[in-house]
Amino acid sequence: MRRDFEEPVRPRSEQVVGRDEVLRRAREQLSRGGSLLLHGPPGIGKSTVLRAMAAEYAESARTVLRCSATESESHLPFLALVDLLGLVADEVADALPAPQQAALEAALTGRAESSLHQDGLALRLAVLSVLRALAAKGPVLLVADDLQWLDAPSAELLGFAARRLGGMPVRMLGAVRTGTEPKEQEHDPYLRAYPPEALALRLTPLSRPQVSELLVARGYTGLGRSTLRDIHHTSGGNPLFALELARALAESPTPPRPGEPLPVPTSLRALVLSRLELLSTEARQTLLVASAGARPTQTLLGSAGRTNAEAEIALAASLGLVAAQGPDGQGPDGQEGAVRFAHPLVSAALYAQATPQERRAAHAALSTVASDPIERARHLALATTGTDEQVAARLSEAAALARDRGAPSVAAQLGLLAARHTPPDGLPGADERRLRSAEDALTSGEIDLAREVARDVLDRATDPAVRVRAWMVVIDSAGQAMADVEAVFPQALADAGEDPRLLALVRYQLAWRALLVEGEMARGREEAAHAARLAATAGDRSTELMALSFQAQMETLMGHPAAPETLEKALAEPQDLRVACDHNGAGATRFRWQIMSDQLTDARTTITRLLGEVRRRGMVESEVHFLRGLAETELRSGHCARALDLAHESLRLARDTGIGEAAGNMFTSLAEAAGGDVHRALVLAGDAVRRAEDDGDLIYLSRALGALGHAQLVAGDAAGTVQSLRRARELEQGLGIFDPARGRWHGDLAEALVLVGEPAEAQDVITATREHAVRLRRASVLAVLDRAEALVKAAAGQYEAAAQQLTSAQDRLAQLGYGLEEARAALALARLRAEQSGRGSYDEAARLFRRCKAVPWLRQLEAASATASATAPTAPSTMAPESLLPHLDRLASTERQVAGLVLEGATNREIAARLFISVKTVEATLTRVYRKLGIRSRVDIVRLAAGQRRGE
Repeated sequence: MRRDFEEPVRPRSEQVVGRDEVLRRAREQLSRGGSLLLHGPPGIGKSTVLRAMAAEYAESARTVLRCSATESESHLPFLALVDLLGLVADEVADALPAPQQAALEAALTGRAESSLHQDGLALRLAVLSVLRALAAKGPVLLVADDLQWLDAPSAELLGFAARRLGGMPVRMLGAVRTGTEPKEQEHDPYLRAYPPEALALRLTPLSRPQVSELLVARGYTGLGRSTLRDIHHTSGGNPLFALELARALAESPTPPRPGEPLPVPTSLRALVLSRLELLSTEARQTLLVASAGARPTQTLLGSAGRTNAEAEIALAASLGLVAAQGPDGQGPDGQEGAVRFAHPLVSAALYAQATPQERRAAHAALSTVASDPIERARHLALATTGTDEQVAARLSEAAALARDRGAPSVAAQLGLLAARHTPPDGLPGADERRLRSAEDALTSGEIDLAREVARDVLDRATDPAVRVRAWMVVIDSAGQAMADVEAVFPQALADAGEDPRLLALVRYQLAWRALLVEGEMARGREEAAHAARLAATAGDRSTELMALSFQAQMETLMGHPAAPETLEKALAEPQDLRVACDHNGAGATRFRWQIMSDQLTDARTTITRLLGEVRRRGMVESEVHFLRGLAETELRSGHCARALDLAHESLRLARDTGIGEAAGNMFTSLAEAAGGDVHRALVLAGDAVRRAEDDGDLIYLSRALGALGHAQLVAGDAAGTVQSLRRARELEQGLGIFDPARGRWHGDLAEALVLVGEPAEAQDVITATREHAVRLRRASVLAVLDRAEALVKAAAGQYEAAAQQLTSAQDRLAQLGYGLEEARAALALARLRAEQSGRGSYDEAARLFRRCKAVPWLRQLEAASATASATAPTAPSTMAPESLLPHLDRLASTERQVAGLVLEGATNREIAARLFISVKTVEATLTRVYRKLGIRSRVDIVRLAAGQRRGE
């Protein structure tokens, strides 16, 4: 990533994974001078957060007192007191009365028979006096971990002192272990040892994306989506458990096969299985059968031969191995007699500890009694050794059922099990079943698994049809980085030979290669048309429809007159329902046509229907794309907050699966610049540019540059906007993209060119773009170009004509439903009137931006309003502007830069990002600027500049 787009270095506490809300609330509490108690089950990350917060706030404290108790030492009296006060007591001990001094010395040194019973009041008062004396010299931060192991005398002394430290600058920061299942007021006894109004925060399990982020941060990279899903499920979102499982997986010589559990290290087994020794052999066998089932119930266990299941499960619940039943006899999911382990790790450890024979027996018992056919087939496979065509066939049928239910990930696992049990002479063959599972893995977003299976097939297969299908999986798994699989295409063509069905598959992928790698849109269109003809000849309707959709998409972007006709062919019957809702299918192409043609209502209907269908089918890659499409529709409509939420949802899914993260960053940048944080928009767009450059993806590079240029414009960096968007313009001209509704950056470029003093070039951009927009009937693009052209006229002093053009543009954008663009036209009009007359109202623009929830634009508006109020006549101040002018030259370089960015309307955070300094440094710099210039606020800087412009 280039330095321009790097995020500033953050404090260590912000690097804690998945605890943003906890950290936010903790900071709020500590910044008020309050105390904090973190609680949660073992391994949930209490100590990690505690260390991070202690490191962050230790610098503001004069004295930091620490202790960390252990179970083995909890019986030793006053040990925690020694840790806390042993090194600082001498600093204030001389000021204590003699009885307090003696009691404290005895407790800290163990040289006397000190006890709370014997020296009770003196010792209590001594601890209180020491803390008060230390606090009188400066703030005190008391950090205590594992409070559950604190020795009783120390705990009582701290509680006594804490309740009497009101008004003193003493903050307590502690952590205590509580149960896996949250219980009301479980932490209350520890909170009583804190000052009044202390805050207790429970740490909850991490989400799957957060677990993935944690593992990557700790060096466990390259884990497939299915593996990450299994780690998250088995760990229950517990960070320590997740890390231990990942470590065991990394150390395992052979990864688990489909259907097999993750290896559970001995360290974790010991945490949960020590209580098993209190169960009989039969009871442990019952729990093993329950651990092998997907949704075990007491009835199911009884049917599987566990005749005493009810009593054995009740005993396991009393030991904390199984979650207790509700008063109505129902499990947590409402299922009568449901058996749920207290933590997923209990089930995983039970299963991992069993012998292979015991596992097979458990699955055999369940294979005849499970109610779901998919579940019965899975148990049958795991109970069977060697090859068996009947078992393989049942697994293939179960995979097809899972596929129909919208569970392609389950279908992929079942398909691999089917391949494992397929005899050498079976039909269909094992490789055929493996390929089908790889295609299911692609659908579910498990890209690494799909690629691994396809490569495995290619190592053995000789059948051209099988090999070409495998090559297609390898190419599809490359995603946007198609340049990484350049060597595949000649091999795929050689395997396809003269078979039109196989050639159609390869030619369709060559169309994508022409677009993404070579940037040849016209050639991509030709390859797609060729693929469609070949597929039609071979009777392969699915490939024909995909090729026609690609051809229609290219023609749309090129502004080709045949685009409507090709799209109609792609939408004609007969249709393949799966292709119709694919993100590269005809439905997606129709959505793109609608949104480029300003049919926002129709576009929303289309994309919402597509999103619902792919979610039903479990098509994760298409879901990523369609979430982004719906976000784009909301953004065009001026629903900025909704667009931002959808963009973040799409980006989270993209990062979770490794699908289209560059495109996700690009669009989320646009959403952030409209309704979120412009600094985040700059970082995301910069990352999208870097990724597109690394992948050699010219199509997304132009889109990413468009997003970067827009973010720079919103941030007030007109020169940066011009640089980025000139490059985007050059790229799209080379690619043959002539439809301005595709990227919609043309108006931003013209506006930025006016701001940097290049109105002639701005007019050239407007004229050239308008020609294509008129031909293609892009009404919203024309209105935005008129808005930009009005700025060109205003720069030439044609204020009245500019005002009329802006008014017209605003009205047309309102009629088309482009809320944010309408608000931008209103802002431009208000600025024009303010510049022309020295007075102007921003009320209308403010109303429109508030309606859109366009936060960054509202900040711009505040700056514009401040400038307008500064230029209005004001009462004479005690220090006239001309008396301030000499001070301007005395500002240091950084001070001048900060003052200049204030004039541009940048917030302190935006200034910090632009100059790569902290927000605190910005605040301190502004304080010096105010002092040197004899002013009191940011508005005064604007007024001073306005006075200079008027020549005062």
